[in-house]
Amino acid sequence: GAASLEGKESVIGTAMMLVGENSRSVALAVGDKLSEIQNSLPQGVSIVPLYDRTTLVDKAISTVQKNLIEGALLVIFVLFLLLGNIRAALITAAVIPLAMLATITGMVQSKVSANLMSLGALDFGLIVDGAVIIVENCIRRLAESQKRNSSVISLKERLDIVYSATNEVIRPSVFGVLIITIVYLPLFTLSGVEGKMFHPMAATVIIALLSAMVFTFTLVPAAVALFLKGKISEKESPVIVGAKSVYSPVLKWALKLRWLVVCGAALLVTFSILLGSKLGSEFVPQLNEGDIALHAMRIPGTGIDQAVEMQKVLEQQIMKYDEVVTVFSKTGTAEVATDAMPPNVTDTFLILKPREQWPDPNLTKEDFVERLEKDLSSIPGNNYEFTQPIQMRFNELISGVRADLGIKLYGDDLSQLVISAQEVLATLNTISGVADARLEQVDDVPIFTVNPKPEALALYGLDASDLQSWLKTVVSGEGAGLIFEGDRRFEIVVRYPELLRANLDQLGNLPIATESGEFVPVSEVAELNYTTVPSQISRENGKRRIVITANVRNRDLGSFVQEAQQKIQQNVELPAGYWLEYGGTFEQLESATQRLSIVVPATLFVILTLLVIAFSSIKDALIIFSGVPLALTGGVLALWLRDMPLSISAAVGFIALSGIAVLNGLVMLSFIKQRLLETGELINSIIEGATIRLRPVLMTALVASLGFIPMALNVGTGAEVQRPLATVVIGGIISSTLLTLVVLPVLYRIVYSKYKS
Repeated sequence: GAASLEGKESVIGTAMMLVGENSRSVALAVGDKLSEIQNSLPQGVSIVPLYDRTTLVDKAISTVQKNLIEGALLVIFVLFLLLGNIRAALITAAVIPLAMLATITGMVQSKVSANLMSLGALDFGLIVDGAVIIVENCIRRLAESQKRNSSVISLKERLDIVYSATNEVIRPSVFGVLIITIVYLPLFTLSGVEGKMFHPMAATVIIALLSAMVFTFTLVPAAVALFLKGKISEKESPVIVGAKSVYSPVLKWALKLRWLVVCGAALLVTFSILLGSKLGSEFVPQLNEGDIALHAMRIPGTGIDQAVEMQKVLEQQIMKYDEVVTVFSKTGTAEVATDAMPPNVTDTFLILKPREQWPDPNLTKEDFVERLEKDLSSIPGNNYEFTQPIQMRFNELISGVRADLGIKLYGDDLSQLVISAQEVLATLNTISGVADARLEQVDDVPIFTVNPKPEALALYGLDASDLQSWLKTVVSGEGAGLIFEGDRRFEIVVRYPELLRANLDQLGNLPIATESGEFVPVSEVAELNYTTVPSQISRENGKRRIVITANVRNRDLGSFVQEAQQKIQQNVELPAGYWLEYGGTFEQLESATQRLSIVVPATLFVILTLLVIAFSSIKDALIIFSGVPLALTGGVLALWLRDMPLSISAAVGFIALSGIAVLNGLVMLSFIKQRLLETGELINSIIEGATIRLRPVLMTALVASLGFIPMALNVGTGAEVQRPLATVVIGGIISSTLLTLVVLPVLYRIVYSKYKS
């Protein structure tokens, strides 16, 4: 093998990390050790770190930190705006840092590291939802009591009122938080790669929610009773006053035209289901690593020297781009063969400048790759595959192929496999969004063969071992001594030049010594020729196979594979005993989808059971549960508006959303039911209960959605993974809140139409 840096040969080493270690800690330790080694190197020799994963990790963590800080500030601002009481807002906001400290403690104890996935779904709006419900109800009850008594309430009275007010909403709050916690449990059923990615996320969110619940039901009521003293007035902010003035007539209108409202909601849900089926799908959004990995492939049989010369030309061309900081490569197999490759294959790594330092900062990385691909295709003898350093390794570890999609064709006859694979490749190239489609290299390569002539060998007193010894000297060389340089020693090897070795006529005229000391031409005792054989024959589970790989650009992977399957089935006729398998990240998408399609319905059934327990009524449980499809409607519409496919990240958003939707319904329905028991009048109880609970419903919805806004809008490193999740939650909360405020009271009116006081 060989290595090069910016078109010059160099020595490149890779630090290998033990399984289970933290990549950032290891990379920092390696950096420190390299600095120590640098001081002991001779003059003119230096060690330069070329690729350090810490850069990407730090950028991703910075993105998460920015999202969390901005989300927390937005949540606190909304609390001040809507509660109308600074002390109450501060008490509610205090849950955020306390819950975060408890979460970090839980992460340390459960050995979950802080990273893009573990912190990616944390929303401070969800964390304070329970506290918002309790504080809002306590303020309302304290203000009502003070208004009745026309005097300042004593501490004992405040404690009694807060205790009573907390008890009023503790049941829906506890069930709400438990339900939001339960909806994350399906993520623990994911296995393999998807499990490794999403288990930390589920664990962190559950720790955060349970920590917040402890503070919500202990610290918050006590703090409200102690610190909300003096004159307490329930000042409604202009936003709430305006919302109530609009909501009240809309609700009355909806109750009159109840069947129209229900039919409209049903149509909307049906439309969103149809729309969702056309969104496309992918495993997780592709993280922009900021660098490029270029897989360069030459004709099979290309020697290492020729490959190095071709690589130098390639790197010199790449270094002409101002967007590139440096380029380095590894050709063939290294001395320590951690990544075995033939000499005709090179892994090239392009380290790019930050976008703001590019000549055109508006140029996207995708456009830059297309421009680079077009330019490099003019260099003869090379075939390229563009990806990213970590993405390349990730894909390779998952399915043995470096591309987004690997189609494995199995069969017995190699020539038939190649013919069928070429048909599959031709079909793939007709599909929109395909990039870097290629066939696994199985082309014939020339092999130098020596066939002994037994009779001639015997005639001259030679045997096969003499011929073998001659062949070793000619091709591999013969040791002729050692050179010592200090403690190091180097073997001297003598062999014929390459030009002579490549010429069969000249090789045939070379002499070989006989037993008698005479010499005869090699062509007298052996036939020398070049024959062609396949460059590689791959097997999997005992069957021959060939792989067709392709990357997907400007399109979602799910719809691409679906179209590919349809077209290949139509255009490619496989002989009996031959079959296809689709691999790559698509495999993980299918695996996760199948598992979630079983576990999520089971979880929703558990939620429904909890609601039945909470209300002791199947009717009430079903009314609240209707909020789930209404919430999913907004999530689907939000994805469609932002042109995002369905992914496991978006699925996590839908999972969180179903919990939030149920919490909103719980808050409203529990109060409507309470008013109905007190007054015995259905319509008035619905209107009064819904209007009074408008503020907590709007607040829980606003704080939950605003906490996700920085995630939805951020463009930093790693934001791609969080964006679908945040988009789904924000869109779903908007639709869930609007529809819960209108559809849920209407459903209650229909279900309890025969209610008599």
